[in-house]
Amino acid sequence: MSGPVLLILRFLLALGLYAFLAWAFLNLWRDIQQQSALLATRRAPPISLTIASADRPPQVRHFEQPEITIGRDPACECPMDEDTASARHARLSYHHGQWWLEDLDSTNGTLLNQERLSTPTVVISGDEIGCGKTRLTIALSGDMRMPPTQRIADSR
Repeated sequence: MSGPVLLILRFLLALGLYAFLAWAFLNLWRDIQQQSALLATRRAPPISLTIASADRPPQVRHFEQPEITIGRDPACECPMDEDTASARHARLSYHHGQWWLEDLDSTNGTLLNQERLSTPTVVISGDEIGCGKTRLTIALSGDMRMPPTQRIADSR
């Protein structure tokens, strides 16, 4: 009599284990789907660039996409009529919750607040980008006004 009882208990234990695993995987799947939907709806905050050059009045351009290419090429999101700028001069991209500026190996380099840009750098409202003779001032919507990015002194 103990043989059939043990067999039934083993069967119930296996059934309980499989039910627990199914419940755990279902909850894990739902969490992944929820996080995926949340990340898919997250957008880059709008950014505005005030473009100023010596030969024309300042112009303000508004962008809502997460990546903006700046340069002479008409295919750039922010094209410039500037002889001293490269075809694809610099890129603004939104990731990790911040806007980043990087030089795209331009011939004359990219300046950020009158300092040559060598690595991708976080930018904030009020920062000034230099592409050739053209200056672009960044304005982030909903951003608290902060002083422009400062260069961190080398600790050598």
